[in-house]
Amino acid sequence: MRKNNWACFLLILAGIVIGGFIGSLLPVQWLNYGQTFGLSSPVVLDFGILCLTFGLSIKITVASILGIIIGIIIYRFL
Repeated sequence: MRKNNWACFLLILAGIVIGGFIGSLLPVQWLNYGQTFGLSSPVVLDFGILCLTFGLSIKITVASILGIIIGIIIYRFL
């Protein structure tokens, strides 16, 4: 049976969210060790009648990486 790529993507995304949530709840310091990258301030495009603001910041922690690994393991057993 062919596996669905969307299911893999959703499990990885859920692993990132749940891992980050667990990392913020637990007082273990090494779970929250990570790196933040992206735009430090948002980019603003003002066209007079339309104003667009773009911004992106991603924080990768040990807990979110563990969540990704658990999501991939769950996907393999589906």
